[in-house]
Amino acid sequence: MLAVLVDPQQALNWVETRIKPYFPATKISTIAVGNEIFTGDDATQIQNVVPVMINIHEALVQLGMDSAIKVSTANSLAVLLSSYPPSAGSFMPELTEIMRPLLQFLNNTGSPFWINAYPYFAYKDAPTKIPLDYALFNSNNLASTSSGMVDPYTKLHYDNMLYAMVDAVIFALYRLGYGGLEVQVSETGWPSKGDPDEVGATIENAQVYNKNLLRRQSRGEGTPLRPNQRLEIYLFALFNENMKPGQTSERNYGLYQPDLTMTYNVGLSALSSPTSSSSSPSSSSQTTTSSTTTASVSLTSSSTSLRKAATSGYSLGYWMTSVCVLIFYILERRPL
Repeated sequence: MLAVLVDPQQALNWVETRIKPYFPATKISTIAVGNEIFTGDDATQIQNVVPVMINIHEALVQLGMDSAIKVSTANSLAVLLSSYPPSAGSFMPELTEIMRPLLQFLNNTGSPFWINAYPYFAYKDAPTKIPLDYALFNSNNLASTSSGMVDPYTKLHYDNMLYAMVDAVIFALYRLGYGGLEVQVSETGWPSKGDPDEVGATIENAQVYNKNLLRRQSRGEGTPLRPNQRLEIYLFALFNENMKPGQTSERNYGLYQPDLTMTYNVGLSALSSPTSSSSSPSSSSQTTTSSTTTASVSLTSSSTSLRKAATSGYSLGYWMTSVCVLIFYILERRPL
């Protein structure tokens, strides 16, 4: 699909058919071009991703939608050479020159740098070195400020791993001259089930992580490095993907089961009084288009309204604590 959209006319056609018919009735915040492309092994996609982003942005400009809809691409935390302590954050040397055009585009268009950040993976790989409470946002269970992590250079205290990961990305951007870019978390979550070797993948940990995350989002928190700028986070995922291949954890990130029953309760209410709905056009095997209506989310209630909304034809995507945000992905969202 990326190869097709390198043609500006094809990109314009894509926006006219996949975006314009549903905007602004559907709240669309960002078009994500690809997922974790820079840490993949497809040189053609790496070469094409920024030109496609430019073409889609130009199409939005031509159609008068660029002020409301941004264009970005989701990156794996593996783009970093170092993330500990956060002030040592830096990009992999072999990626710095490749990523400069991306960073320049984001800077020119006021678009965010997106990072997929999962404390779960760090904990799974080193459960004897990383406190579980630190990974789960359980700051109340940390005995003192020293029980979290203090960056030895900035003296900033971190009571959770996700914020430390984000600040490491900010420092890496600063080292390339783009320290002013906003960083958003395009994916984070915790699996409720895993294989025997997937330490920490339990329903109890998933519930604690996501509930604590949503509480912090509702408070509009920023990271220690940017305390006055709300960190925007997208939760992965709303539904379990029961047909997804790979390890058991890959099929168990959802708050809900495919049959719409609740996996566990994090206090999210369902959609309330949706203002409009839309159906996405069919997509190719390489393009996933998901749509959702704007809706408020409270930290109480059950899945009743969610079930009603889903069975009424609403396609539900990522959830935040205050709104549902529509995201279009080109290529698969989380390739294995």
